Amino acid sequence: MTFAGINYLAVVLAAVASYVFGAVWYMSLAKPWLAALGKSESEHKAEQGGSPVLFVIAFVSQLLMAWVLAGLIGHLGGGGLRAGLISAAYCWLGFVITTLATNHGFQKASRNLTLIDGGHWLGVMLIQGAVLGALGL
Repeated sequence: MTFAGINYLAVVLAAVASYVFGAVWYMSLAKPWLAALGKSESEHKAEQGGSPVLFVIAFVSQLLMAWVLAGLIGHLGGGGLRAGLISAAYCWLGFVITTLATNHGFQKASRNLTLIDGGHWLGVMLIQGAVLGALGL
C-alpha cells in the first residue's frame, strides 16, 4: 500500500503505536507532569473541559508527523529499522527538543516539564521511526 514511495499503512500504524505510547507515558507520569505544570488535577480538568477535540488533534498530529518522517526517511534514501531509528533520533534532536527547550525556557516552565515532554516526544519519534523503517516507507 504505497503511494509516491510512502507506505500509508505503515504511517497509520506508526501513528497509532506512538499515540498509545503517549497515553501510557502521560498516564504513568500524570502526577509529576501536573506538578511540573504547577496545576492540580481538578484545575487541569476544568481547563480542558472534558473535550475529546484535543485527543483528535493529538492523533491527527501523530499521523502528520509519521507521514513527514516517512517522507524524510525516503528522501534520505534510508530504509530498514536502523535508518528509521537514526532519522527519528536526529529529527528529535534537531527539531523537537530544541523547540521544546526554547519554548519552555521563555515560558519559564519547569525543567521537569521539559524532561517529561521531551521524553515523550523522543519515544514518539523512535517508535514512529522503528515502525516506518521496519515496515518500509
